[in-house]
Amino acid sequence: MHETFDPPRAPNSSPLPSAAPGRTFAGPPRAAMPPSSVDRSPTVGPAAGTRTPAGTPPDAPAGTPPGAPRGAIPALRARYPGEHLLSLSRDPLGLFVRAARERGDVVRIPAAGRTFVLVAHPELAREVLVTQQKRFVRGYAHRGLRFLLGDGLLTSEGDFHRRQRRLAQPAFHRERIARYAATMVDAAERWSARWEARGREREPAGAPAGAGGADREPVVVDLHAEMMALTLAIVGETLFGTAVEGVAGEVSDAMHDALEAAPLAFLPFARFTLRLPVPLAVRFRGARARLHAVVEGIVAERRAAGRGAAGGVDDRGDLLSMLLVATDPEESDGQPMSDAQLRDEVLTLFLAGHETTAVALTWTWVLLGRHPEVAARLHAEVDALGGAPTMDDLPRLAYARAVVAESMRLYPPAYAVGRICVERTVLGGHAIEPGWGVITSPWLAHHDPRWWPEPERFRPERWLEPAPADRPKFAYFPFGGGTRICIGEQFAWTEAILVLAVLARRWAPRLAEPERIAARGAITLRPVGGVRAALVPRPAP
Repeated sequence: MHETFDPPRAPNSSPLPSAAPGRTFAGPPRAAMPPSSVDRSPTVGPAAGTRTPAGTPPDAPAGTPPGAPRGAIPALRARYPGEHLLSLSRDPLGLFVRAARERGDVVRIPAAGRTFVLVAHPELAREVLVTQQKRFVRGYAHRGLRFLLGDGLLTSEGDFHRRQRRLAQPAFHRERIARYAATMVDAAERWSARWEARGREREPAGAPAGAGGADREPVVVDLHAEMMALTLAIVGETLFGTAVEGVAGEVSDAMHDALEAAPLAFLPFARFTLRLPVPLAVRFRGARARLHAVVEGIVAERRAAGRGAAGGVDDRGDLLSMLLVATDPEESDGQPMSDAQLRDEVLTLFLAGHETTAVALTWTWVLLGRHPEVAARLHAEVDALGGAPTMDDLPRLAYARAVVAESMRLYPPAYAVGRICVERTVLGGHAIEPGWGVITSPWLAHHDPRWWPEPERFRPERWLEPAPADRPKFAYFPFGGGTRICIGEQFAWTEAILVLAVLARRWAPRLAEPERIAARGAITLRPVGGVRAALVPRPAP
């Protein structure tokens, strides 16, 4: 159902801007970018230019057809040996911003014996992810993830990926998500009750029972850790029909160790590097073993519960039930998944299904803590519901959705989407050779002043206004695009909006150090060192 996904060019798509002599298309100005964890370079703006048809460079000879190659791609020069590899592993945001600022919309970045091409214009991102997607496969980062996740939806390719996606797709249909909504709300209410219990533990002896609102003590938490645990619980209950709160700490620690070793997985000889007896590699292997044990335990528990049941499966109407019995009707062998395939799919959906939503919610809380006027409008909207939200309330939560959308614009959890070219092609008038890595970046597109007025400003109201006619479709793509677009996009939107609405009814965040919370691009865009905050109880609406 997804193999032929190729939406037509959006009517509001704009052509590529032209370039100054000796420079490719102008990239976003440095001043528009929020600071990354390391980038401290001075502000430099782009060259000005006029717009030309996409793929036809303004300095091409007369008669040059659109999309014809026109020579070498401008390269970003390393300031010292190994700089690009170090930046890709430690501060990719800073590297992307510098490349787009200095060299424009198409930039060659040599690193670790490989050639990477960064494309910053939304129309070029659409070329890579949609129009020419058959000329590309998953990027080097996903090959690295395969060492952790195996051949799940996030890392598999070709016919195998299409088969696995067909098997999993029914779990993310709208009717299923509507059923999941109540579980999402219940989990958020449970988390809120826990915070209230922690606040009561801090109240002085003799305080009146049931004291509410401003009379209650604030609760100090790490918001990132809390959102990770909450979304993990939601994924466990909705997709796998099991309570995983008891292993949340173990999963969190394992993910931390895996992320710390992630740079090793992206090296040219990663399969050998990760077997070395060095501390990072040892921790990575230990993290993978712990995660496998958690997932295999979930599957084993379900298999045991299904013995004696009809069909040999304890069918709870969730994704795991479907995966246990699923066979692809388009395949002739009619075989279900092997144990290894099942483990890889469950692990992928288990981790990816909570990580990105947790990151999005974390940054949403950070931005609400920095902007109390936005929080006040959100509180007014959720208070007007008169009770806990339901799936039917989503249309009444337009501002909550705008807050989440704007949060993912400023801090897209998937800040980069990588591909590897497998068939020679042309992007932005430049030849792209097989074997080259191509990087598209929601981070760059979402902060580009060509598409977003005041791009560094947190302004949810922009999502309640008509979109500018010249804004390209891929000026905003937090969930990727093409046939590899996130299978759980609607699940994530529903979860983020409902969880935010539940928690915002009861709590307002007060950040310990709001301006010192920095983003670091690892596998996702996590906050460095977590987010310490005091959750201030709100009066009952």
